[in-house]
Amino acid sequence: MNQQAVTREQRSMRRFAMQLPVEVKNGSSEVVAITRDVSAKGIFLFLDQEVSPGTPIEFTLMLPPEVTMTQAIRVRCTGIVVRVERDHRGKFGVATLVHHYRFLDSNES
Repeated sequence: MNQQAVTREQRSMRRFAMQLPVEVKNGSSEVVAITRDVSAKGIFLFLDQEVSPGTPIEFTLMLPPEVTMTQAIRVRCTGIVVRVERDHRGKFGVATLVHHYRFLDSNES
């Protein structure tokens, strides 16, 4: 069995291929990134600067109604970077594993 098939079998959650803006906390500042796909256990996003696998990450995104099956919901997540790939545009594709998430009230930033 090839490595790609093994990787697919390890994914237990449905992934949603969608480009969503994500606010990524970078030290004391925040940068905006774009997702490639989202699941309940992780996201893949594109950053302008490199991060290393194993780096803790915190980000906030708005999940649209097609994911939540109700209304759009803002979610703050913490997790860890598990893989980094450089793409043809010079962006860094970052695969993250979500350890914790919290739904935000409409008045929380």
